[in-house]
Amino acid sequence: MTDLSLERRITFDRDRVLSWLQSYGVYAAIVVLVAIDTALSPRFFTLQNARVQLFQAVPVLLVALGMALVIGTEGIDLSVGAVIALAAALIPIMIGHGLVLTIVVVLIAGGVSGTIGGSMVAFARVQPIVATLALMIGLRGFAVIINGASAKPVNNQFIDDLGVKNWFGVPEMAFLAALVVAIVAFVVRRSTFGRQLMAIGDNRAASELSGTPVRRVLVLVYVICGILSAIAGILIVGHGAEADPSGAGLLYELSAITAVVVGGTPLSGGKVKVVGTVAGAIFMQLVQATLIQHNVKNSWSQIIEAIIICFAVYAARGRSGR
Repeated sequence: MTDLSLERRITFDRDRVLSWLQSYGVYAAIVVLVAIDTALSPRFFTLQNARVQLFQAVPVLLVALGMALVIGTEGIDLSVGAVIALAAALIPIMIGHGLVLTIVVVLIAGGVSGTIGGSMVAFARVQPIVATLALMIGLRGFAVIINGASAKPVNNQFIDDLGVKNWFGVPEMAFLAALVVAIVAFVVRRSTFGRQLMAIGDNRAASELSGTPVRRVLVLVYVICGILSAIAGILIVGHGAEADPSGAGLLYELSAITAVVVGGTPLSGGKVKVVGTVAGAIFMQLVQATLIQHNVKNSWSQIIEAIIICFAVYAARGRSGR
């Protein structure tokens, strides 16, 4: 076998391994993590612990689903954690005016935040990372200004139930997450909008030339991401029974991006893996649970999460060649 043939064989085998890892690696990793945790702690594989993991994973999953749509357009949204903080600031202020109005205002705030970020990307052609970084800083500062930096108790049965109540032994918020997953999957796979956003991520210039409403699609993608982040903020406030504008949503942008990339959606855009994003969110929650179980410091957890992102990005880049 010549050196050239050997090199081609090695490249082919490497690409095949990377392709398998990108498509199925997260599912295999979940199985391995569950097996390890169950072996080390028999109490890990229990219904009660499964509920705890779902409570922790659902808010990240909701944010990650919105992030997946944004990344599908070859964008990124760093403001999602700040939108959660804004929701945490608005709920204590609005809750005295009624539950429905509170939820509507929070969702509108998330949508407006997404509109601002999406408009900067679509119309001003600001790089997504720059536009949403500026929005992240501004929104978190605004959240602290309107409601202070200290945590505020939230006394509302419905919001509390969203964060802690179970239906048939399953967290109520998990049913909400399942509904959102189904809607996003339908949009991505069956709708014209889904095809348009992936076409934009694959080649924005060609999409513009073909008559695709690129600006409208881009703005709407960021609006959806903002609204899903606001919903996650409501769930987080309900789960903790308090609103902390200064601490709510911290590093959620990192967790969401990790879940999306680990789930197989490439940062280069043009593709959205909805089921993979779900698996990615569950995997990252299991990673955190495993580290906490073994008393690993949070700083080390962040380093491990960064390594996972780098590996997932490498696998995606190796497969796509972009």
